[in-house]
Amino acid sequence: MRTPWRRREPLDRVELARLFPGPGDPELPQDRLTTLEEHLMNEIQQHQARQQAELRQIPVFPPPPVVERRSRRKVALISAAVAVAVLAGVVGVGRLGLGQGGGGGAEALVPAPVVRVVPGTTRGLGGTVDRISVAAGKEALPEPGPGQFIYIKSQVSWLASEHNLSTGEEKTWVQKLHPREVWMSPDGRKGWLIEADNGTTSKEGMDLDSDVEPHLSAPSYDYLKTLPTDPDALLKKIYAETQGLGNGRNQEAFTVIGDLVMEQLMTPELTAALYRAAAKIPGVVLVDEAKDAEGRSGIAIARVDEKAGERTEWIFDAKSYDYLGERTVRIREADGIAAGTVTARTAITQRAVVDEVKALPGTGKA
Repeated sequence: MRTPWRRREPLDRVELARLFPGPGDPELPQDRLTTLEEHLMNEIQQHQARQQAELRQIPVFPPPPVVERRSRRKVALISAAVAVAVLAGVVGVGRLGLGQGGGGGAEALVPAPVVRVVPGTTRGLGGTVDRISVAAGKEALPEPGPGQFIYIKSQVSWLASEHNLSTGEEKTWVQKLHPREVWMSPDGRKGWLIEADNGTTSKEGMDLDSDVEPHLSAPSYDYLKTLPTDPDALLKKIYAETQGLGNGRNQEAFTVIGDLVMEQLMTPELTAALYRAAAKIPGVVLVDEAKDAEGRSGIAIARVDEKAGERTEWIFDAKSYDYLGERTVRIREADGIAAGTVTARTAITQRAVVDEVKALPGTGKA
């Protein structure tokens, strides 16, 4: 029989202990602590910026102890926000994005606009999508080469609600319209984001470098070129890759297509195929009146998210059928937010290819 293993104790613990130095003072110098904290925050931001995920209804840090705020954003930095809360001694779960740094704050919030919810219809949807697809197919966009970057500038505003825990009063606000600039390498490995006015980043911005293999929720230009341009095959792939995500199969497919159209550069053939694929999603309708974040009027391809009680609208110029931006509107009162409240709005103002990260079109670097 095998002898069972047993732990062997040292013969003389006292003598053994004398061979080792005594424990030192655990307190680090202040300059060392500051360096470690800065390194920790930099690592958190770099890691979380790589995870571009669709997250909905994520609460923001409540300003202690009275006011609770909630916000929605397309790109969230959850772990970074939690780490900030821990370091700052804040109780609660939250996210970045409501002016908690970089020049934001309560002054960055304004009353949310309320609009008339124009009914949507399937009448004329097919013909309109065809015209939008034809316009997208003719769009002449430069193809980025190795070492270049895709640059997209937009004006954005996201929802913020404020709940007074003492009085029970709740108000709905939105961030002031502010610029957002994104640079992305064609392979998706390098990137940069500047969205300083609401505190998402500093004025210098933050890197979006990633070693994650590109996919539909975190795409790259090179990855998107591999997608099928047949609308049926494309929609089938989108359904397969987003199975079990979001507020249902059809809503998630619509959301994914909307995000691709809004803040990516794609071949004209793929853009046209995405619009035609979206028209095949049940619940998609045509809205003949909508405005983007800059007040530009147009028509919209839209779908109601029944679980969230809101409608997302992709807005196009009514004559040229160029894509303008996106808007999300509440269709029924919920959580103290009235029907017709605009909870998110964007306007794409520029797409270009530049030679360096953080370079601007027209500066000799494009």
